[in-house]
Order: sequence, then C-alpha cells, then structure tokens
Amino acid sequence: VYTSSELENDIPKFTRLSQNYPNPFNPSTELNFELSEAGLTELSIYNILGQKVHTLVNEVKSAGSYRVNFDASRFNSGIYFAVLRSGDFTQSIKMTLIK
Repeated sequence: VYTSSELENDIPKFTRLSQNYPNPFNPSTELNFELSEAGLTELSIYNILGQKVHTLVNEVKSAGSYRVNFDASRFNSGIYFAVLRSGDFTQSIKMTLIK
C-alpha cells in the first residue's frame, strides 16, 4: 500500500532518492525522490537477499519532487533496500524495519 504525491512545481537539478524517514521504522516510512527529467520511473523494495519484495512506483513520471509512503506491516523485521531507477539513473538506500 502506498500513497504518492507531487510536492512542488520546481524542477530539481538532480535526480536523487533521499534517506527514508523515520529509519528505523515500524510499520511505515516515507520515501522522497526528485526527478530532473521525465521518464519511466521505478521505486522498488528489495530484501537482504536481493529479491524484489514490493514495487511502489512503476510508471512514467514528470520531472519534479515526489513523496511515497511505504507500509511494511506485512513484512518481517530486517534490512531492506529501496532502489530508484529512472532513465540511466539508479540509487539505493538501506532501511531498517523493526517490529
């Protein structure tokens, strides 16, 4: 389950994925990302074994800033990675789920 919202109209200079907040989290956390140009964008969650366990965003997005809520209530405690892919850009962050 996720909610997504566009934050502002200014076009960011860089594409980036910010560290989730809060971290560690239980059961939900917020992920913010910025896109400097429009394109097919994927934001997915991977477990410590590198297996994709959830996809939050998988669609063409306009340049801008976005906020996505990740509800991990059905996941076990542990380390997870959020991976943002857009065009040639890829970035990951480490998140800790503590129940």
